[in-house]
Amino acid sequence: MVSTKGVSPSNGHSNGSLHNGNGTEEKLDELRRLLGKADGDLLKIVGVGAGAWGSVFAAMLQDYYGQFREKVQIRIWRRAGRSVDRATAEHLFEVINSREDVLRRLIRRCAYLKYVEARLGDRTLYADEILRDGFCLNMIETPLCPMKVVTNLQEAVWDADIVINGLPSTETREIFEEISRYWKERISFPVIISLAKGIEAALDPVPHIVTPTQMINRATGVPLENILYLGGPNIASEIYNREYANARICGAEKWRKPLAKFLRQPHFIVWDNSDLVTHEVMGGLKNVYAIGAGMVAALTNESATSKSVYFAHCTSEMIFITHLLAEEPEKLAGPLLADTYVTLLKGRNAWYGQMLAKGELRPDMGDCIKGKGMIQGVSAVGAFYELLSQPSLSVNDPGGSKPIAPVELCPILKTLYKILIKRELSTEAILQALRDETMNDPRDRIEIAQNHTFYRPSLLGQP
Repeated sequence: MVSTKGVSPSNGHSNGSLHNGNGTEEKLDELRRLLGKADGDLLKIVGVGAGAWGSVFAAMLQDYYGQFREKVQIRIWRRAGRSVDRATAEHLFEVINSREDVLRRLIRRCAYLKYVEARLGDRTLYADEILRDGFCLNMIETPLCPMKVVTNLQEAVWDADIVINGLPSTETREIFEEISRYWKERISFPVIISLAKGIEAALDPVPHIVTPTQMINRATGVPLENILYLGGPNIASEIYNREYANARICGAEKWRKPLAKFLRQPHFIVWDNSDLVTHEVMGGLKNVYAIGAGMVAALTNESATSKSVYFAHCTSEMIFITHLLAEEPEKLAGPLLADTYVTLLKGRNAWYGQMLAKGELRPDMGDCIKGKGMIQGVSAVGAFYELLSQPSLSVNDPGGSKPIAPVELCPILKTLYKILIKRELSTEAILQALRDETMNDPRDRIEIAQNHTFYRPSLLGQP
């Protein structure tokens, strides 16, 4: 394993060395036993995908458990070949020289010179190369611990015990279909923790959603009880800098309880929950509405009143949509509400909405943004709109006079679709939707959702 000793405690990272008294090794041994690892066998954990949260999650495990090199191996896979442009290399050089602990570490590793050369334009850096030194291309201002990086996907996953899906939802299916080819000879199934937030819409044989855990299940044949979802509230860079955070790991009881214990750290408290559907769907929905939140913030000069009005309406739409998908969904309260709140407050999707409203980005520039990565809320807007606009899902309108598609009860989702996907409206349309004097009280939408008459099990591909 790559040594991670020597990181200054100024950022709170001790790479596991201070955790012996907190039962860290005992937690590792307990999970090893559950996974059937014999003495001398490594517990192999691999992160697939190296975006901001995927990189931070793997780095947190490396920080906490990486000292036990004879018991656990923690690696991360990312595609090779993505270069770092000169402007980013110059910024990265500034970050390195502003952090004495990082500067010393790179000098000791004989890695500092390449950043000097890249700043001068004498050398090209690559994303997988800088990740080995602890820099995520989507989050270069937050240095991580050095990571063991693998660029060959087969090498990374073929014998992994725990796989962490750090891919965007738009890439999950493709990559796990490739992974499935490497698992054909496996005797036992791995455990998979998905961090992806987003959905796909499928219209045949009936309209239904496909979540990232379902994508993984269908691509690999790994049973759903071995596939879990982990959600916030969290902002990746803040978590790595030891801001106190909560998370929930959701799925079958067999693995969620031991994994919650294994993942828990003093600053990162993980609870477990059985409602995989609501949490995973909310993970996609929060990104949808975060884009609108960013627009509202920019267009109103951060008006607290306007943002609170938006919050009331968007959360009522989220509640309505989850009640279409689950008969007794987890309430939008506690950690679920907090996860929505922090994403609307700060995150790449909210930032994207702000940049659109300020005119610094345009929808036709695409949803993969330099320095931020994939803006997953954009594809999710299209997926949720396409699904909820299907005539076969029609429901009675609140007055009961005619059938309407569910999306007609989600005016914010409709407006975001027209701004981001159809590109028929400017960002100012989000304010017009909020200020429509015919808009119902958000409470009405919630009451409609909670009377159970709109529940559509077919939306999850169920009979």
